[in-house]
Amino acid sequence: MKKIIWLLSILLLVTGGMNAQKKKDAKKYGIRSSSVVDQENGKTLNVQKTLFDKNGETIEETDYDRDGSVRWVRKYKLDKDGKVIEEEEYDGKLKTTEKRISKYNSLGDKTEEQVFDNAGNKLKTHFYTHDSRGFKTERKTVDGSGKVLAIRKYTYDR
Repeated sequence: MKKIIWLLSILLLVTGGMNAQKKKDAKKYGIRSSSVVDQENGKTLNVQKTLFDKNGETIEETDYDRDGSVRWVRKYKLDKDGKVIEEEEYDGKLKTTEKRISKYNSLGDKTEEQVFDNAGNKLKTHFYTHDSRGFKTERKTVDGSGKVLAIRKYTYDR
């Protein structure tokens, strides 16, 4: 069990480092997609695939199960500044499971994120508050009828 946890930790560190460079490298080198595969017992297993637009922004991610079948797909629509304005998530059968629509202020800070189910019903909305430096200070979550479900506060120490 410890070995599995150790291997998963290493995998997360490695893929996290790769994700940090994807946008820069994808644009610089004209990369349109990247894939992660595992080789086990002579078999190649898909793990993840990412598609990029011409600006190096992620526009689609696919995650695979151990047997190679699609676990989920996320597709992103971006505004002219490269900010995600719409995100759709699909299950392994490519049926929509969730849709998120985001709004931003003039400084580029996310101010609102609406979450819808597969039938288009609003499940909840996250409202974000930022300080004068653009740091997120609060996320208030309300349900589809406007009832406050949770408030999360963010603080920053020097």
